[in-house]
Amino acid sequence: MPTLEELREIRIKKLESIEAAGRDPYPAKVKRDFEIKKTLYNFFIWRLIGKKVRLAGRIRAIREHGKAAFFDLEDESGKIQCFLSRKNLKNGDKYGDFFSGFDIGDFIEVEGSLFKTKKKEKTVAVSGFEMAAKTLRPLPEKWHGLKDVEERYRKRYLDLIMNPAAKEKFLKRSAIVSEVRNFLNKNGFREFETPMLQPIPGGASARPFKTHLNALDIDLYLRVAPELYLKRLLVGGFEKVYEIGRCFRNEGIDAHHNPEFTMLEVYAAYRDSAYLKNFTAEFLRRLVGQSNDGNLVLNYENHSIDFSQPFKEKNYGDLINEYGDLDIAKHHLIQPTFVSGFPSEILPLSKDLKNDKSRADAFQIFAGGFELVKAFTEQNNPIEQRKRFEEQEKMREKGEEEAHRLDNDFLEALEYGMPPCAGFGLGIDRLAALLTDSHTLREIILFPTMKSKIEHQDLQNKANISQ
Repeated sequence: MPTLEELREIRIKKLESIEAAGRDPYPAKVKRDFEIKKTLYNFFIWRLIGKKVRLAGRIRAIREHGKAAFFDLEDESGKIQCFLSRKNLKNGDKYGDFFSGFDIGDFIEVEGSLFKTKKKEKTVAVSGFEMAAKTLRPLPEKWHGLKDVEERYRKRYLDLIMNPAAKEKFLKRSAIVSEVRNFLNKNGFREFETPMLQPIPGGASARPFKTHLNALDIDLYLRVAPELYLKRLLVGGFEKVYEIGRCFRNEGIDAHHNPEFTMLEVYAAYRDSAYLKNFTAEFLRRLVGQSNDGNLVLNYENHSIDFSQPFKEKNYGDLINEYGDLDIAKHHLIQPTFVSGFPSEILPLSKDLKNDKSRADAFQIFAGGFELVKAFTEQNNPIEQRKRFEEQEKMREKGEEEAHRLDNDFLEALEYGMPPCAGFGLGIDRLAALLTDSHTLREIILFPTMKSKIEHQDLQNKANISQ
């Protein structure tokens, strides 16, 4: 059995032979008329009228049958069988060229007519072909799946090629994000982009990543949240705003956390948390229905999660008394649940309840053990907000690295007036994990944060030695 390096050398020689024959193994474009899915959809009428098709994609399998061969051609939309024989080709000697230069995994363009085999399989009778991109490494014969999950995440491109279920999850994630935008846009919200590099990381209790901008010789931080900049837009006169973007928190990695993640934040002027309760519940039902063929009962980790019923209500204090920690209580909050009654000091950007100043006018939504949504009526009193920032600064001085930082520029903006408003944040990765029945965020983040392969192997070796 040849080694990977020997197989690579064989393919490099094929590449050189293609170039020596005067053909370009990496052309800038191909002559593709249709995607494979459209060809399959129109197969019967196009076969009837003798229509020629020009397709392009990756060779996924080759099967020789005497003086003819079949190969499977795949593009993003689907897969179709192709038939190769000397009599069908425009130039007979090209049949040999195919086997001397083409391999499974190569990208190729083909031209031909449509027919059905004796086994009734839709097929292209190839009359001409050209290389679209020569591959130098063979695709794995078998993909390790759960036996080598680190390799799947590290080489996600191979995971997408070899694992249709993984590809389907990311297509579904893309559709979820599109539906998020559709829902918000239809409800009058406008999408904006705010800085990812910030002089003061604000908007959440989190440890930031720090960097240095050489051009201005200043330290900056990767944002932990877009909140304070979106609120500046409310000061500026916009009334319904949102942003979908990357955020960064220099914290731990587990099934529900990744240092780089995608956050949705939404703010509505002249609204409060009571409005957001109805709005976010409707929002989540819409997303569940759109991603689940209209069904509001979602299957996740052997649980049936019913979004069609009124969400349950839980009190933060009761959960702490019962479980000791909200992180532990997450595992028990399977059905959609509003959690409220948070102490004011842990949410310094929110208003207090009118009838209980010790409690924040806020709620969170849990489902499937995930915290999906954090929402509150926003603090717009600049005097009170400054007081809370100063309290957070004292906590930082005592070693609480995740406490909020005093942001004088934001406070100055508040002094120009921010209307009463409410806002919520939603973790897109967690939502996508829930809607695709993924048990860890790494299954739904294309390129999750990981140690280098060498560092990972060193850790495995140390673990084996210790055993």
